[in-house]
Amino acid sequence: MDDNTAITALSALAQEHRLRVFRLLVRHGPSGLSAGEIAARIGAAPSALSFHLAHLERAGLLRSRRVQRHVYYAVEAEGMRQLLSFLTEDCCHGQPELCAGIGDLRHHESAEA
Repeated sequence: MDDNTAITALSALAQEHRLRVFRLLVRHGPSGLSAGEIAARIGAAPSALSFHLAHLERAGLLRSRRVQRHVYYAVEAEGMRQLLSFLTEDCCHGQPELCAGIGDLRHHESAEA
């Protein structure tokens, strides 16, 4: 991933509704949710939501699929993986093993509390 692609992805996430959509879809995995279900869960108007979904999809963070009349959205795992790798590729002065469990950090911190 190059700098411009990372900036596009981070910019897409730097908005309240888009961040909430992304986090919601991360929890739902590859099956995703319909656009209507996403709108209901985050409390957004469907017309405004379509703009946000398209923005995240153009940034490579979501993918969509049509099933009859419904459009389903899910996290684009490869896009998310590339962004996280880009952000952590030079972690800890060449000691990437220190960042290896960064996704598990939240679970570790909550277990200590």
